[in-house]
Amino acid sequence: MGAHHRGAAGWGAGPRAGQALLLGAKATALLDGRPAPSLEDVTAVALPVLRHRVLVNYQAEADGMKDE
Repeated sequence: MGAHHRGAAGWGAGPRAGQALLLGAKATALLDGRPAPSLEDVTAVALPVLRHRVLVNYQAEADGMKDE
């Protein structure tokens, strides 16, 4: 997140988001036939996991920032 986005989150990801990231990355690796997840696996599941957990605040929304 760049400096111009600091403070834009009205609500952030909690501990369950971290658990979902980890489990999603493990599942992705397993489906690809690998025994352990990689950074790419975490990156692949990050947007779907965090999309509904991180919300922009009113000012960021007024500035045209989206929660994706």
